[in-house]
Amino acid sequence: MRRCNRRTQLVLLTAGLSLLLLAIYLVGALIPESAYASDYLAAKLPPSWEHPFGTDSLGRDLLMRTLKGLSISMTVGIAASAISAVIAVLVGIAAATGAQWVDAAINWVIDLVMGVPHTILVILISFALGRGLKGLLIGIAATHWCSLARLIRGEVLQLRSETYIAVSRRLGKGSGWILVHHLLPHLVPQFFVGLILTFPHAILHEASISFLGFGLPPEQPAIGIILSESMKYLSTGMWWSAVFPGLLLVAIVLLVDRLGDQLRRILDPSSAQE
Repeated sequence: MRRCNRRTQLVLLTAGLSLLLLAIYLVGALIPESAYASDYLAAKLPPSWEHPFGTDSLGRDLLMRTLKGLSISMTVGIAASAISAVIAVLVGIAAATGAQWVDAAINWVIDLVMGVPHTILVILISFALGRGLKGLLIGIAATHWCSLARLIRGEVLQLRSETYIAVSRRLGKGSGWILVHHLLPHLVPQFFVGLILTFPHAILHEASISFLGFGLPPEQPAIGIILSESMKYLSTGMWWSAVFPGLLLVAIVLLVDRLGDQLRRILDPSSAQE
């Protein structure tokens, strides 16, 4: 009974975190532009009941703008993490099942990508592709697959030595059949856990690259843009323009990281029955 209750608690906590993140995303996505439109008469107002996060230099409500920016950052993070996770699975399987020179080449590329700081590499890719959403997505997706790819490679190498794989080969099953019916179903948990754990890194890199001016355009209410604009007015005492958006970004990252940890504990056979 105790084991069942422990697992049930993990599932309920994971579901609660997922619903909370989904609610934040939907609220931000459904906010109309009129909710954070410029109002010069209300510029630079400190936090109040009418404006809980205060207003910026153009009189825009920072709470509405921050929630909208979070939804944009989460959209970029989800898309980049999904692309990165798919690349990791494909590359990891190719490294584990291909020829020795393929494995060596893939490991060399992984070492090369991991040897360069992600921020610098994302900036270079984004700048080469003309900045904007396209360059940011490709830059983040192209730099966050390495760790998961190595995990998938090791998992596939271990699976290839299992008895049921050898039995399938003796029964005349081809590599494609074994891949679809044996390898891919086993890799589904690693795929989803890796995707969720990559998500907070993607959000932070999106915010940092946009903050530096190499990501989303300035007219987008992304978190990085909001924080970049707030730097111009911190010396005038507008502390709220940076503190509240920054704290909300950190809270979202911590929530997603906790969600990934809970999901890993549920899917991991060694910890699921604790």
